[in-house]
Amino acid sequence: MLLTITTTYQPATDLGYLLHKNPARLQSLEITGGQAHVFYPEATAERCTAALLLDLDPVGLVRGRGNGEGFALEQYVNDRPYVASSFLSVALSKAFGTAMNGTCKDRPALPAEALPLSITVAVVSAPGPDWPRRLFEPLGYTVETETSPLDPTQPEWGDSPYYTLHLRHDGLRLQDVLTHLYVLLPVLDNDKHYYIDQQEAEKLLHRGGTWLPQHPERGFITRRYLRYLAAMVNPTLARLLEGTEEELPEPEVSTVDPAGPRVEGSEQESTETVSPQAVLPDETTRGLAEPTAQQPKLSLHDQRLQQVAHEIYQLAPKRVLDLGCGEGKLLRLLLRQPKIEFIRGMDVSHQALSRAAQRLHLDELSPRQRARIELIQGSLLYRDERLAGFDAAALVEVIEHLDENRLAALEAVVFAQARPAHVFVTTPNADYNQLFEKLNAGEFRHDDHRFEWTRTEFAAWATGVAERHGYQVRVVAMGDEVEGVGAPSQMAVFGLA
Repeated sequence: MLLTITTTYQPATDLGYLLHKNPARLQSLEITGGQAHVFYPEATAERCTAALLLDLDPVGLVRGRGNGEGFALEQYVNDRPYVASSFLSVALSKAFGTAMNGTCKDRPALPAEALPLSITVAVVSAPGPDWPRRLFEPLGYTVETETSPLDPTQPEWGDSPYYTLHLRHDGLRLQDVLTHLYVLLPVLDNDKHYYIDQQEAEKLLHRGGTWLPQHPERGFITRRYLRYLAAMVNPTLARLLEGTEEELPEPEVSTVDPAGPRVEGSEQESTETVSPQAVLPDETTRGLAEPTAQQPKLSLHDQRLQQVAHEIYQLAPKRVLDLGCGEGKLLRLLLRQPKIEFIRGMDVSHQALSRAAQRLHLDELSPRQRARIELIQGSLLYRDERLAGFDAAALVEVIEHLDENRLAALEAVVFAQARPAHVFVTTPNADYNQLFEKLNAGEFRHDDHRFEWTRTEFAAWATGVAERHGYQVRVVAMGDEVEGVGAPSQMAVFGLA
């Protein structure tokens, strides 16, 4: 990953004094997982550019992690070596800590100077293309983002989900620029490489105390910086707002695993409760139990699972796929349906599959029951013969975790190649998002969501899939409907024509 800072302040080489790094020589320092290098591609009286280059070792990162999370190759094949993240923040602090603190021994008055500055970061990840602007424009920057194709030789693959970020400010202290980058780059990336504790909250208060209270996205910044840990988010927001006339919002609820989100079928969703639906029976009852006043309200995620399980129950299929099975919640419901002879759960995350095996107590099942279920690791973006020959397949909250330009690949794998007799696809209803008080305009319900569709958009996609692959489809609401916005989630039920 590469960060450059350019100024045309006269003399421009004063940038070297501010950064405490001599433009005439390369300087390197050790950081977690690799090395950081500081050098000056240009250094004249008219224009000076300082560059910070991080060279991270993927193998070294694995050695430092030591927890074996994610699928097997994720430890070695991932975006950490080239995406601006918490690694870059640590390098900024280590390489330019004196400048970040506003100290310059040789030129004591220089740190207070407002300089014309241009910053380029290659590359950044973000929850959406508008977020770099939403984070940096309120601080006075002119913001431009540059996208690149995933593969210039394969234009149908679309653009990469990463951006080259260009920032420009006509007059700002270098100390402020470094502080903004230190806080906001990990917020965009949302995957810190170290443990989050109270010290991290103190860092945010120290580095953001002068500008963050006035920032319109301070809640979003604080939540992502502290990885959605409510025990730290709420007190930190309260301290940020001390002395202002604004009130602290309703307490946050931690709904995200601090280890970070995963792709394809994440079960980390809103804990919003909804009216209970019929729960699936165990093998002794066979019928569907009616809800009673004593039943607790179900979370929205649990209601989706119950509704999908009920739809499958009515079909009485023999072979069922759970694609993006996560930690096995739907699998557990399917195992209770005695007419299902075989269930195969697939997920991209090896860790999630391990948790599913524990949740389902696979090692304790009888031989007959154990033969009914299999867990496999795989991706929905690549042809897989193991997915063929099934009566029904469920994709519960899976598609929104993929970039929209990858949906064509999923469509080919599931509907053109595997071709289950019935397919159940659920996804959030973006029309409903306005009713969630804690969601700002434009925010998604989960940080790993790449998109969220309105009812019209989802229906159009489902209709197109059905027409292209010989299915009939109906779209049904999931949860209590509200006039004008529909239900919180939506489901497309596909059946071979």
